Amino acid sequence: MVKKYESDYVGIEEISDVWRVLTQEQLTYLNRNCMIRKFKKNEMVYCEGELPTHVLCVAQGKLKIFRTGVGGRSQIVRVVKPGEMLAYRAMFAMENFVTNACAFEPVVIYMIPRDVIKNLLMQNSELSWYFIHKLSVDLGIADKRAVSLTQKHVRGRLAESLIFLRDNFGLEEDGATLDVSLSREDIASLSNMTTSNAIRTLSWMAHENIIQIDGRKIKIVDENYLSFLSRNG
Repeated sequence: MVKKYESDYVGIEEISDVWRVLTQEQLTYLNRNCMIRKFKKNEMVYCEGELPTHVLCVAQGKLKIFRTGVGGRSQIVRVVKPGEMLAYRAMFAMENFVTNACAFEPVVIYMIPRDVIKNLLMQNSELSWYFIHKLSVDLGIADKRAVSLTQKHVRGRLAESLIFLRDNFGLEEDGATLDVSLSREDIASLSNMTTSNAIRTLSWMAHENIIQIDGRKIKIVDENYLSFLSRNG
């Protein structure tokens, strides 16, 4: 079995339902051949230009996938939460990473070697279909975000980003506070704007009682108006 914590052992099928399409023999093979790594907050998981050697499955914590653009400015292109995977696109394309992955918070990741995932995909059509579906969904999201981040007003872009975070990470027990803690720089990067613009827009939203801000925590107060801003840009 794969080691999750110092005193706890759990199979990878407990991390993500996708692995439950495997037979018991395939699960045993997977668990015996994957390994685990822990990353600290703000630690890089992989970098642009590196060669992918594993598919990564997040057991605990949250990550950002970003790309460095002109002048060293970063653009967050995706966020990853527990149960989700990353690094599969570059590995399937047999090319180096074109993005970076960094931990928002302490992260535990199951690492599946390339040959292991290839063998499982060859043996199990349901697993193959999952990755085809996942790649297709990712492409659709990327296409929509590309238009939104270039054509919407800053208020619309920031509103869309907050809804994107809500849909991906969910809400805390109060049913309104985003269950993720991001710096102003990360929010700006996710919204394709400067940090100063992000700070001003967040302050405007707070003044209009659309959101409430407590340090890095953001509470959605007026979900309907936030959705209106996101739709209309």
